[in-house]
Amino acid sequence: MLYKPSICTVSLGRSSAGHSLEHKLDMARKYGFQAVELFFEDLLELAKTMPGGDPMSNQLAAAAMIRQLCDDRKLSMLCLQPFMHYEGLLDRELHQKRLEEARFWVRLAHILGTDTILLPSSFLSSSEVSPSMDMIVQDMVEIAEVGLEASPVIRFAYEALCWGTRVDTWESSWEVVQRVDRSNFGICLDTFNIAGRVYADPSISSGRTENCDEAIEASLRGMIACVNPRKLFLVQMADAEKLARPLDSGHSFHHPEQPPRMSWSRNARLFYGEPQHGGYLPIKRILDVIVRDIGYRGWLSFEVFNRVLLERDERIPEMMARRAAKSWKLMERDLALERSSAHYKAQALL
Repeated sequence: MLYKPSICTVSLGRSSAGHSLEHKLDMARKYGFQAVELFFEDLLELAKTMPGGDPMSNQLAAAAMIRQLCDDRKLSMLCLQPFMHYEGLLDRELHQKRLEEARFWVRLAHILGTDTILLPSSFLSSSEVSPSMDMIVQDMVEIAEVGLEASPVIRFAYEALCWGTRVDTWESSWEVVQRVDRSNFGICLDTFNIAGRVYADPSISSGRTENCDEAIEASLRGMIACVNPRKLFLVQMADAEKLARPLDSGHSFHHPEQPPRMSWSRNARLFYGEPQHGGYLPIKRILDVIVRDIGYRGWLSFEVFNRVLLERDERIPEMMARRAAKSWKLMERDLALERSSAHYKAQALL
């Protein structure tokens, strides 16, 4: 399979800022993207416009409309995301409620025409999430079984967020994947979250952890040694800007209820190869390991959060799609990726 470009709908503008999903899909297609990750808030925003007062019925209708919008633009649906705050809940009644919600998400995925749901690691407070890896694994077994019972089967891609409460490294998420040991439960590797945990620290002036180069190389050696490409369900790409000052309580990005890495992620992610915007993470090195050493083949998807996405400027979706397309072109060159014909034609727009 050729490497094909995908982008998350949230990376083209936030629905809360008035950026419609239809316009974002238009821009994704215009700039050569062949698939999207559907950010759940975009589905919810569309569901609000549906007649009738039943939220679940409206969401199912919105999913059908979104699939048609994508079909009309010849866009594949890479995944539905993010199914948040699921694993290790100490409130077991809430756990059962979340399992029921997962069954509903399976229905949404079927209508959307995707076989994958993204599960990011929970970042609820430590008082809400068990430290027991046994409990986390068992919870993931349960949700994997929900996907296996579906027809067609739905896969779950587990992603370690670099500010996760119990799981904050790819290594710990990979341990969960191995212990769950289900064919439909795999890992999502996100370049931002990998580098954001072991290489970067936005709360200090250097923006880097101590011995950052050695730390990232050690982590990548482990990745080469153990990650099976057949269990690599999703690859997401983002860099981030080196902040001019530490993200402390006086920083404009500071949020009292968020750890610094989360606030940084929400405000300052970038596309691959954007040093002009302050990008400094070793994204090329990480992608090289994923593509060359692990031997991953398939979709490569941009997932960029940034403060600019909340601006109400109607030009934002096209601006971000153009930046993403330039980034993809640079990635193709840097990593010697096989070029997809559809995206090749879109380069005339750049």
